Amino acid sequence: MTDLSRSIAGLTALVTGAGSGMGRATALLFAAQGANVAVTDRDAASAEAVAQEAGDRAKAWSLDVADPAQITRVVGEIAAHFGRLDIVVNNAGVMGFCKLDDPAYDETWLRTQAINLTAHQRIVRAALPWLRKSPAARIVNIASTEALGATPDDSAYVASKAGVAGLTRALAVDLGRDGITVNCICPGPIETAMTGFVPDADKQVYARRRTALRRYGRPEEVAHMTLSLCLPAASYITGAVIPVDGGLMARNA
Repeated sequence: MTDLSRSIAGLTALVTGAGSGMGRATALLFAAQGANVAVTDRDAASAEAVAQEAGDRAKAWSLDVADPAQITRVVGEIAAHFGRLDIVVNNAGVMGFCKLDDPAYDETWLRTQAINLTAHQRIVRAALPWLRKSPAARIVNIASTEALGATPDDSAYVASKAGVAGLTRALAVDLGRDGITVNCICPGPIETAMTGFVPDADKQVYARRRTALRRYGRPEEVAHMTLSLCLPAASYITGAVIPVDGGLMARNA
């Protein structure tokens, strides 16, 4: 048996959208596992609060992923501060509900693609010089089960998340020669601020009707899958699109 490490201790991870929800859970979990964590979020106060919670191994940066100049600057600052960059978790995202004939559709489309999709490739490209130096470089893109199906009036979001799945496969092919793995997680219904507008009673009905486990997931349940894909031992998993959805995609009735 080859000795493959199941520890990310000492590695450096960049997590976007880490001020709340799945990003926060990922940042806290990675720090608890001994990684250095760059906690980035558009909300500087939220990022700082999570970094404080994560401990001495974490540092906060304010980052609006829709701004390419900020991406270039912040990624460079992270690598300089920690002296390395091994893991990128592209988690930041926004909702995109909008009817096709709504006058705001074009604006919604452009904003949703910019944050949910375009930012992913920009962050990866900015991080590449350091990822190529890492002995265990990992990229995990957070999509959604909306990449695998569709909800009415959600076409901007669905297109962005389907794009994340396609981008993941393409980057896996392009970066495989460098030993960099690229994978995608598709969360289903998760208890986060993004789903906070849904009444609890409606969530219970939906979960019982649609998921095999008959409940919403917790942010840390997604974070643990992200961690699994970032382990040095996960060295032969790349280009995968993995639902973490309580069996939503498996259930027909």
